Amino acid sequence: QVHLVESGGGSVQAGGSLRLSCAASGLTSRRYCVGWFRQVPGKEREGIASISSDGSTRYANSVEGRFTISKDNAKNTLYLQMNSLKPEDTAMYYCAADYRFNCVLGAGYEYNYWGQGTQVTVSS
Repeated sequence: QVHLVESGGGSVQAGGSLRLSCAASGLTSRRYCVGWFRQVPGKEREGIASISSDGSTRYANSVEGRFTISKDNAKNTLYLQMNSLKPEDTAMYYCAADYRFNCVLGAGYEYNYWGQGTQVTVSS
């Protein structure tokens, strides 16, 4: 019943910035967790940032200080501002959601609802 659609990906040079968006619909619970994950072919999915319904955020060490997660409840949209991008940030980025309050970063197995992904490519 939850539908998520990512957008904003693209190709940038190292040091550049991108802003990803995730439009959500059908997320009716007042307790939820939304987050951003990324995956490279052949490797396990990695959780990079999450935000709970109360606004609490968490970040993976690899993006701390460079990425910022936020949400606009009125627009039902999740954002990921990515600055100082590095080639190792290249991946398919997904947004995800679940009816939980205490968000967890990891491979994302705890999340039941997923978007289709948007590609981010960072060149040297």
